[in-house]
Parts: sequence; C-alpha cells; structure tokens
Amino acid sequence: MIAPRGGFFSHDGHWAVENEGVAPDIDVENWPKDVIAGRDPQLERAVEEAMRLLKLHPPDRMTKEPPPPTWGVRPKR
Repeated sequence: MIAPRGGFFSHDGHWAVENEGVAPDIDVENWPKDVIAGRDPQLERAVEEAMRLLKLHPPDRMTKEPPPPTWGVRPKR
C-alpha cells in the first residue's frame, strides 16, 4: 500500500488525492473463465464501442492529395 503524498482540487472544486482512480465509462465483467479461454472481454467491448462510434461519426476523407512539403525552399521576395 502506498499513501498519497499530494492533493489537489478537481475541476468541480472538490478535494482529490493522487492514485484515487476513476470510474469506468463502460462496466465490463472480466471473468477468469473468459481469460482462460483466450478472450479479452474489455478489449472486445472497446472494439465494439469504437466500431459503433465510427458508424455514428464516419471519418472525413480527403479527395485529393495534399501539396508537397516545401522544406528548405525560401520564399521569393
């Protein structure tokens, strides 16, 4: 056990200490039988959530190639 050495105020103005941790956004049961079977329930749920968010907010892809870099080229005066 390690005792916290410092404290600070959180964004909502409450006193907080280091090594306190945060509550997960999504609860996932991590049963030993699943891990023994070679599954990773937390990773599987994270991928499921990522795929859901990709469908909800698809990436905006470029339609043309960007201009080449101009490293070492001095601007004309």
